[in-house]
Amino acid sequence: MPKMKSHRGARKRFSVTGTGKVKRAKAFKSHILTKKTSKRKRNLRRSATIATNGEVKNLKRLLLA
Repeated sequence: MPKMKSHRGARKRFSVTGTGKVKRAKAFKSHILTKKTSKRKRNLRRSATIATNGEVKNLKRLLLA
């Protein structure tokens, strides 16, 4: 049986923190930025965590295979 490979698309978008949370980047920061306020763009730079337990379980399966 060959080794399990991690999902490359998920690997590029998510990362697991030291405490086991799944970290993601926020959306809406790629284009049409002129109408968005500086505060909004600054807050979009921060990373967010995935809160739903079911999604966390599925993502960890994709990442840590």
